[in-house]
Amino acid sequence: MRAIVIGTGFGARVVAPTYESLGIACTVVSPHDDAAVRAACAERVDLVSVHSPPFLHHAHVMAALDHGHAVLCDKPFGRDAPEARAMRDRARALGVLHFLNFEFRQQPARVRLKALLDEGRIGMLRHVGWSVIGSGLRGQKHRWLFEAEQAGGWLGAYGSHAIDTLRFLTGSEVAQCSAVARTEITTRPDKQGVMRRSTAEDAFSSWMRMENGCTVAFDTAYSAPITLPQRLTLLGSDGVLELVDDRRLTLRMPDRPDESFDFTPPDGDPHIGSLVPWLERVAAALRDGRQIAPDFDDGVAVAETMDAMRASFSANAGAVVP
Repeated sequence: MRAIVIGTGFGARVVAPTYESLGIACTVVSPHDDAAVRAACAERVDLVSVHSPPFLHHAHVMAALDHGHAVLCDKPFGRDAPEARAMRDRARALGVLHFLNFEFRQQPARVRLKALLDEGRIGMLRHVGWSVIGSGLRGQKHRWLFEAEQAGGWLGAYGSHAIDTLRFLTGSEVAQCSAVARTEITTRPDKQGVMRRSTAEDAFSSWMRMENGCTVAFDTAYSAPITLPQRLTLLGSDGVLELVDDRRLTLRMPDRPDESFDFTPPDGDPHIGSLVPWLERVAAALRDGRQIAPDFDDGVAVAETMDAMRASFSANAGAVVP
């Protein structure tokens, strides 16, 4: 099999080598070279894998679909829900395979967490609390990620993964949500050292209610002074599941010892442990001509939730305490 990878950052650094390790030959194309993208999409390939910045997703996905190719697109799947729906609808109309790169569904600890939930080990899931506080963006140079006008922001960069994980774990869609955003580092130097204003959020807090009644509180900041352990807590009617740093999963039940599961990640990029099993599934789906999830429908569902959250960012809604 052969794939075109559009993207010289994460696509070239992590995705293309992963495809190669699975026996899929890759050609990496710069997302900023329109002629090269058009030429690559005109070739006979088995998959076009889009890892360009989100403001280019629509153009690149549509270019691949115009040639009838199967497409894998990275999150957040375009600038907004209208772009996401347009890409999804075009793929459906053509009848081609389409995949969304929500690879963290395949993270081993989250796979085990999902299995424990589905087995009913904590009874009925009632609430999820999730905290992701880190310093990963703190020293980064100004680029599209920090520009709201370019579909940047931490909501799209990580919130998209979080929303999909919540949908995956709960088996339910987001029914209601609200969020508040903040930009903790308001100016950053670009590559030339010129100070630029950051217009996109690097932190946000949100609440959600899933269609099945489960409530969610999600808090994240990624320009913090230090990195804290990520903590995902799921409260059920009969017990609690707690996942720390995607490494240690603990089942806590009343009147019995805790049950713990350890997951040591592989060396290298933190995406690898999730990306390898996910792309193995994609390769098998391509060979079999079989649609699998997560797909463009999942991308649309997440985009619609993010649009609702962005609307609440802008409205700054909330009851004022007298």
